[in-house]
Amino acid sequence: MSDGPRDPIIRTVPQPADMNGNGDIFGGWVLSQMDIAGGALAARVAKGRVATVAITAMTFVQPIKVGDLVSIYGEVDRIGTTSVTVRLETVVRRRLDPKEIRVTEGTFVFVAIDADGQPRAVPKS
Repeated sequence: MSDGPRDPIIRTVPQPADMNGNGDIFGGWVLSQMDIAGGALAARVAKGRVATVAITAMTFVQPIKVGDLVSIYGEVDRIGTTSVTVRLETVVRRRLDPKEIRVTEGTFVFVAIDADGQPRAVPKS
């Protein structure tokens, strides 16, 4: 991911209902947030609907805690004929700590789809 100032695609705070049995935030919760963020970026690039077709890489680096400020950043890694590959990074700020901590990263692949849900070409810019 690029260095310097950047805007998150999504910024949210997980709640107690999002916890797993260990008291940390459930991995599926952060995965779904990343999928939403990646889909928003891919849809912008594809200029329309997209569907997730693969998560080709996913790494959980640190746990997320209830009350953390969660930010998801993304960048387009590749644009294919019908697909958009997005690299995503999730960082948190703990309640009283202003430092960002990288907690997950992943690569998501989306396919552009038409009104019938069939693959369509991604427009060239």
